Amino acid sequence: MSKLPEFVKKGEPARLIPVVADTNREQRTASVILAAMRGVYEFRQAMLRSLGIRVGKRATLHAWTEVTLADEIKNKGKASNNGRPDGLLVLDTGKNKWMALVEAKTGNSEVGEQQLENYLNQAKQHKINAVITITNQFVALPSHHPVKIPKKLKKGVELYHWAWTYLLTQASLLLESNEIESEDQRFLLEEVVRHLRHPSSGISRFDSMNREWKDVLGKVKSNASLNKASEEVENTVSAWHQEQRDLCLVMSRKLGLTVTLRLSRTHRTDPQKRLKDDIEELVKTKALNCSLEIPDAAADLNVTADLATRTIVSSMRLDAPQDKKSTSARVNWLRRQLKGVYTTDMYIKAIRIGRSEDTQATLAEVLADPDVLSSDTTDVVPKTFEIFHMVDLAGRFSGSRVFIDELEQAVPHFYEQAGQKLREWVPPPPKIKKDKSDVTSKSDNDGQSKDQKSLDNDS
Repeated sequence: MSKLPEFVKKGEPARLIPVVADTNREQRTASVILAAMRGVYEFRQAMLRSLGIRVGKRATLHAWTEVTLADEIKNKGKASNNGRPDGLLVLDTGKNKWMALVEAKTGNSEVGEQQLENYLNQAKQHKINAVITITNQFVALPSHHPVKIPKKLKKGVELYHWAWTYLLTQASLLLESNEIESEDQRFLLEEVVRHLRHPSSGISRFDSMNREWKDVLGKVKSNASLNKASEEVENTVSAWHQEQRDLCLVMSRKLGLTVTLRLSRTHRTDPQKRLKDDIEELVKTKALNCSLEIPDAAADLNVTADLATRTIVSSMRLDAPQDKKSTSARVNWLRRQLKGVYTTDMYIKAIRIGRSEDTQATLAEVLADPDVLSSDTTDVVPKTFEIFHMVDLAGRFSGSRVFIDELEQAVPHFYEQAGQKLREWVPPPPKIKKDKSDVTSKSDNDGQSKDQKSLDNDS
C-alpha cells in the first residue's frame, strides 16, 4: 500500500469494490473510477492525457478517497470549513510528482462555487497541481469548467472538469478498440463500465434544455428581441454547449471513435469568450450551431437548431470536382455517392461563387434528374455541394426533453444515411507533358541513327 503524502491526515485507498453505505453513491462511484485509473494503465493514460499530462509505463498512479488534509486554512483566527475532497491522485514518475484533488457529484448535484474556491485554496496551500471535478455537467474540453471562478483564484492551480459520461465513453472506446494489452485489466475495465451504466451509479446523460427554453422560443416566435445580457439567453447557450458535448459522446459511442467539437483557437482557450460569442450569435441569428469533427469523414458535420423555423438541420459540405466542366457532370459525381440513401427530408444545395444563383432540390429529385440543380439565370457551375437533413419539429421543438431526444436521433441518422457515404473530391495526379523540344530531339536522334545505319551498310 502506498504511503499517504505528509499533508494528508487520513484517506482510504481507492477501491474497485468500496465498502460504503448504499446511500453514499458519490463516494462509491468516485472510488470505483479512481481505482480503475490506478488499475488499468491505458485508462489512466487516456484520462490524464485529456488534461495534458503524459503517463509513461514506469509512472505510478496512487489514488485515495475521502481524504482529510492537514493544516486547515485559517480565516480570521478560525479554521474555515473547507470540506473534504472526495479523492486525491498522485502521479509519481520517479523524478516528479503531479497531484490533483478530486471532487465528485452524481445525479443532479453540482459543485458549488464556494466549495470549489475552498478546494483551490487547499490545493495552493499544499502545492497540489490541480483540482478535478466530476459531475453530470458537460463541458467542451476538460480545461473548461461549468462553474465560473475568478481567474485570480486559479493562479498557480489548474482547474479541470470531467463529465461522468465522458469517463464512461473513454472507457468504452478503449474496450472497443482493443487497446488494452492485459486481459486482466480489460476485465476490470469491463466491470467498471458495467457499473457506470447501471442507474444506481447516479450517472446520467444531458437530456433536457434549460427551464427558460420555452420562454426563449416564445420570444423568437413573437419577433421579440432577445437580450444578450439576460439570464435566460445565457442559460440557453450554456445548455446548448453541454448538449454539444453530449452529442459528441453519442457519436463517439456509435462510431467507436473519438468525435470532437470544432472550436476556434480562441474558443478553445477561453470558454467565457466562446459563451459571449455564441450568445451574440443566438441573439442575431436566432439559431444555435456547432460542428463535429469525425475522424476520416469527408467533412465536418454541422448542426443547426433554428429557433425561428423550429427545425434541426444536419449537414456536410463538399467541394465539387474541379475536373468536371458542367453542372450535370458535377452533380452526377455526387449522385453516385448517394445511391440507395433514404431520401426523406434529405436535400442537396448547389452553391456557386459570387452573385450567381444557388440552387436546391430534394435528394429524391436530384437522384432522378441531375439537371434539377442547373440554373436558368447563370452558366456558372457549382463550387460546393451542401448535403443536409432537415427535421421540422413545429410545436414539439419547445419541449426541452423532446428537443434533445430528436436532436440525438437526427444527427446520427443523417451521418448513417448520407455522411458516412460521402467522399471528398481528390484531384487526379498530374501527367508528364511531352515537350516539343523533346519530340524534335527524338526525331533528330532517330534520323542520325538511320544515317549511321546506312553508312554502316555501305561500308
